[in-house]
Amino acid sequence: MEQEHEVVDAAQLRRTLRFSKLPDPIRLKDTVEERPAAPHDAESGAYNSDWWLIRMGGL
Repeated sequence: MEQEHEVVDAAQLRRTLRFSKLPDPIRLKDTVEERPAAPHDAESGAYNSDWWLIRMGGL
């Protein structure tokens, strides 16, 4: 029987090492950043606790 020798070049070896396993999973909470859309301006004193109601047309 003839023995088959497989010749693996350097590029093929790098591809095999790179793509031979799946990447580590990323947790969903690591993909989300929570911050206010408009920061509260404490210096002007323009805080209105009913802002959401006024903004949504409730008054």
